[in-house]
This record gives sequence, structure tokens and C-alpha cells, in this order.
Amino acid sequence: MGGVSSRMLDSGAVSRRLPSVPYFDLIRVNLKRLGLVLLACLTASLPLPAKSKPSTSSALDHDYISALAAANQFLHAWRTQDHEAGLILLSDAARQRTSEDRLQGFFSPASGTVQAFEIRHGKKLKPGRYSFPVVLLEITPLHAVHQRFSHIIVTRASKEDWAVDKLP
Repeated sequence: MGGVSSRMLDSGAVSRRLPSVPYFDLIRVNLKRLGLVLLACLTASLPLPAKSKPSTSSALDHDYISALAAANQFLHAWRTQDHEAGLILLSDAARQRTSEDRLQGFFSPASGTVQAFEIRHGKKLKPGRYSFPVVLLEITPLHAVHQRFSHIIVTRASKEDWAVDKLP
């Protein structure tokens, strides 16, 4: 009498009992559901293809890497408060445009200040000239955190030398 127990028949009860599902069938069903949920989550997290547009973004070539290295050296001089090393990395035009007081202030923070920087992916402005977004971070002696978002422009000074043409 498929699905009705003999005890139920004996008691005169007319009710249906759900057929038993084996334990492994439950696991298989739950794993299938879990797999579908994971697949949906992974698919939703994939980036959608964007329309391609012409970009001035820099390819990783010799000039880009050299300009990035110059930006890194200059910001390292800022972080270590090495005024002389920073001045050497400035272009002639940047030295003329920037007052001595501004340079002194840039390379000399308050005593006990901790500094760090981040350089983001730059872009080629024109041959021999690159711009890099930067974040200058400082923790003052009173533990106040300051972030300054800016950019640094690096230009070719000679065949192998690069110079900072705009301070962050």
C-alpha cells in the first residue's frame, strides 16, 4: 500500500505519509543548490566588459618606468626629509616656479611627524612627460592623520634623466 504504514491501517487512520528520502539524496540536493548559489555569486562579481575608449594611459615601457622611478625617488626624499636629494630631482622650471620657503616647508614637517606616500598608475601626457596621482600621508605627534591627494608631473630632463616638474 505504498506509503501507508500497516499501523496506520490498523488504527483506522486514513492519512498519507511522505515517502522517506535517503540521507544522501538530501546532501546531493543541498550541494546542487549550494553550487548554483556559488555560481550566481561568482557570475555577479565578474566585471562587465566596458566599452573601450581611446586612453592616454601609459603602457609599461622604458620611459614610463623611468618616470615612475623618478617620482618614487623624489617622494622618498620627501618622506626622509632629504631636502638636497629632492632639489636635485627638480626640473629647472620647477625650481624657478617654487619659492625656497615652499620647498623648505615641503621637505621639513613638524618634528615627530611620520610620513608615507602612495603612487597610483600614471598616464603619459605627451612624449617625455608623465603625471602620477599621489597620496601624501602624515601622522602628527598628536596622532592626527592627514591625507593629501595630488599629482606629481615628471618630465624627461635628458636622454636618461628624469625630473619632477610639478610638486604634489
